[in-house]
Amino acid sequence: MSKCIFEVNNHIEEYEFDKAARQANGAVWLKVGDTVILATVTIDRETVIEGDFLPLTVQYIEKTYAAGKVPGGFFKRETKPSDFETLTSRLIDRSLRPVFPKGFAHPAQITIMVLSVDKEADLQRLALNAASAAMLHSDLPFKNSVTGVRLGKIDGKIEINPTNSQMQDSTLDLMIAGSKEDLLMIEMRSLGGIETEIIPAVMIDPMIDPSLASETINTKISNAMGEDELLDVIGIAQEALEVANTQFEEAMIPLAKTSEEVVYIKEVSNEEIYSHVEANYADKIKEAISKMAKSERNSSLKHIAKEIASSDISTSNDWHYDQIKHAVVSFKRKCVRDQIINEGARADGRSLTEVRPISIETNILPSAHASCLFTRGQTQALVVLTVGGNKDSQMFESLTTEGTQNETFMLHYNFPGFSVGEANPIGAPKRRELGHGNLGKRALAPALDSQGRTMRLVSEILESNGSSSMATVCGGYLALRAAEVNMSEPIAGIAMGLVTEGDKHAVLTDINGLEDHDGDMDFKV
Repeated sequence: MSKCIFEVNNHIEEYEFDKAARQANGAVWLKVGDTVILATVTIDRETVIEGDFLPLTVQYIEKTYAAGKVPGGFFKRETKPSDFETLTSRLIDRSLRPVFPKGFAHPAQITIMVLSVDKEADLQRLALNAASAAMLHSDLPFKNSVTGVRLGKIDGKIEINPTNSQMQDSTLDLMIAGSKEDLLMIEMRSLGGIETEIIPAVMIDPMIDPSLASETINTKISNAMGEDELLDVIGIAQEALEVANTQFEEAMIPLAKTSEEVVYIKEVSNEEIYSHVEANYADKIKEAISKMAKSERNSSLKHIAKEIASSDISTSNDWHYDQIKHAVVSFKRKCVRDQIINEGARADGRSLTEVRPISIETNILPSAHASCLFTRGQTQALVVLTVGGNKDSQMFESLTTEGTQNETFMLHYNFPGFSVGEANPIGAPKRRELGHGNLGKRALAPALDSQGRTMRLVSEILESNGSSSMATVCGGYLALRAAEVNMSEPIAGIAMGLVTEGDKHAVLTDINGLEDHDGDMDFKV
């Protein structure tokens, strides 16, 4: 059993290896104050998954006994993950997924369990650090530390990894995950507040009633942060991440298990096929990628691949369909990126900074309290608002707070299969839907003045070709204003993209599905 104790961004963290879950490929027992977290990494080396994706699953699990509580509800045991558990699992997944090398093909399971909790613990940051430590200690042949840092702004001063109590007074909630060199995940929101102004009243004798001598006006403010200040804050976070990851790698890598080999799936590439596609099917592929609908684009490329597969040259050379499809997709990706980098133009004809056409219709549902049909290009969201009283709020519990809390602003996001032309039945919301709903909620909540009422927004995605979550933000704001709900300032959302080739780069405004898939970054603002 080995142990690492060091200070990470103002917190003493104690990591123990080979103490528990020793049959996992990697495991760590993390103790910070009264918080205890067990993180494990398990790799199925007997199974190899074919396909162009990483078979990684992340589960963050909170045990109610960690806070001395019995699960609420009829069944007195942990069952369905809470929204916080699902969102934390997604956060860790987004942070650690880039660490895995391209072609890694074994099913990988990262499990993080909260066994004991301190009321001041930032469980998301600690869970990410524990998962990263378990990976460093594992027998995986790649060792790259990823840690998280949370920044708050309290009384105008930036605080690194504030406690939960301190965050109650913060106007900023910025969570960043990264390695020593790179930022891998950014999740940010401003924390709205109330600005109180006292105005002297006229024609009132204070001797009669002193309370009538002035009038108090409370105004909702969003506490939005300017661009220059945000860049400075991100710089502070980057310095903290460099320090933390350096400590992790220097202390933990020497204690790691002996590395074992893993299988990497090589790309099914064939230069002869690629050259044939480039010489004979370039125009057809360029025509296919100019089509806007995601389902049309995919069908067109499949038709081209099947046409090549059935040709005489394919038959005589014994070309496999997988090789042909890979060549078509690779050439398509090259066309999209070259056009952006070298010509400053995009597949749908827009310039790099051009936003797709926007259409807005409000209050189109007569019986709903308010609604908005927001369309941007071929992305369309129907956002519907229902206004209720205090009894309509969502009750929930968390490990780090006492008793039951009430959520008075909800945003629920639904993504049916027909929005992308797929024949899928509608079922319970998946992780992605919970994540996108939370993203929209974080954007709108700081500016919302609910005045003691419960607000529920539901976003039904009717079409999707890029950035449906940001269409939800735009439609959500418009639905709120259509109901004459007070907002401290207008809110809109847009997805930005990045394409890099060597020393060249291009920043894209309002990316569509094609640019999201073939680009290098999807950054929602």
